[in-house]
Amino acid sequence: MYNLWSSIDWIVVEGSADMVRKKTKQTPTNIAKIKNEYVRTLQQKEERKKVQKARLYRNLVVFAVIAIVSLGFLLNTFWGQKKTLAAKEQEKQALLIELAEKEEEHVMLKRQLEKLNDDEYIAKLARQEYFLSDKNEIIFSLPKKEEKDKKKDEEKE
Repeated sequence: MYNLWSSIDWIVVEGSADMVRKKTKQTPTNIAKIKNEYVRTLQQKEERKKVQKARLYRNLVVFAVIAIVSLGFLLNTFWGQKKTLAAKEQEKQALLIELAEKEEEHVMLKRQLEKLNDDEYIAKLARQEYFLSDKNEIIFSLPKKEEKDKKKDEEKE
């Protein structure tokens, strides 16, 4: 049987120094189609292949769109979590600094509590803050250095 679509003419095209061959198809115009069972089954197979190919491309496009959307969502989530983590790390550093300050204050207050259990320290504190005295003591109150500096500044003005 003669296949019309397989007839190919070879055309020689002259180039610079090489000879190049090109394929051209001749399309028959005045030929009647054969209408038998074999030809119909071949046409049906070709149609099914076309439909399957179209379905495959459609499925691939749908899959690609879903994959791109999913990837975008995952990247967005990742960046959001990264920003949140960075903010939490900064907050953690600030809280660690605050904790260190509070621990220093706690140690200082413990020392002061221990000193307050000592009678000599309480007596010294009462003399300094409340101007209390023991027997035969005379209390002289001298201005503090800061107060002297303030008075000198006021006099200069």
